[in-house]
Amino acid sequence: MEESIYRKTFIMRFMKIGFHTDAFNSSVFSFEKCLQWAQKNDVHYIECGVLDGVSWIHGLGYFPHVALYEDPLLLRQKMATYGVKFSQIDAAFPLSGREGAMLGVPYVLKSIPWAKHAGCDHIATTDGLLKPEGLSDAQALDAMKSSYEQIVKVAEAYHICINIEIHGYFTTNPAMVEKMLKFVDSKYFGLNFDTGNSFIAGQDPVDFCRRFIKHIKHVHIKDVSQSLADQCRGKETGIGISHCAIGDGVNAENITTCLKMLRDYGYDGVLSMETEGQGGPLIEKSLAWLRKTLQELDIPAE
Repeated sequence: MEESIYRKTFIMRFMKIGFHTDAFNSSVFSFEKCLQWAQKNDVHYIECGVLDGVSWIHGLGYFPHVALYEDPLLLRQKMATYGVKFSQIDAAFPLSGREGAMLGVPYVLKSIPWAKHAGCDHIATTDGLLKPEGLSDAQALDAMKSSYEQIVKVAEAYHICINIEIHGYFTTNPAMVEKMLKFVDSKYFGLNFDTGNSFIAGQDPVDFCRRFIKHIKHVHIKDVSQSLADQCRGKETGIGISHCAIGDGVNAENITTCLKMLRDYGYDGVLSMETEGQGGPLIEKSLAWLRKTLQELDIPAE
């Protein structure tokens, strides 16, 4: 591959290392415990899901996401004491099905002003894992276009970037992604590229990254174990959480190549690790691999 075709500048840009708090779902961490882990491991960017409401498991501190009922300015101040800020919040209720406009759109719209006050300028959205029941592809795309038009109009006012995450029936299909990225012409509309979901769906992450590199605003770094690939590749459209340390799976070479391409294009956003944490050891192994790989690729990181 001609790596140089993507190089925009000879000035090397910093990439930023972060993680999704999903890494600590199984460890029943609270969000603040995730902040403590980030501070301990010198990681300054965090991504989490937002809840439009509360639940007992969240309220008791057994779930590492935050409620939109929580004051975003106070949360932002708390995060600053740990040296951590949001790279993105996850408001990814599927927008592709019949419930997309009724439930998904209000959820994202409520998240936009909250994110602004919380100091977060990216929001992840997505489609459903499966083909929407009772809708043709064209009907679902038309519905999503209407939804994204409403969402991006509000996001532009707040200077918030709405990202389509690679995760479902439509978004892991490059031809469909091409159509979706034309829903709205706005600098506040882009792509959350996911190395693991594109791979498990049977796509080539390198080709995916190359095709849409100019639209990539945020990146999920996720490896895939050989056993999961053997069982699910080409049959699933997304991975809830990968139980494989980044660098230990069959997707590691693809991740490295994508990092080179992003480097040469001038990407200076966040690389958000998405892996099972095992309470720390597995995600710490992933963090060490990512830092070492970025150093080998001459990519400065913060």
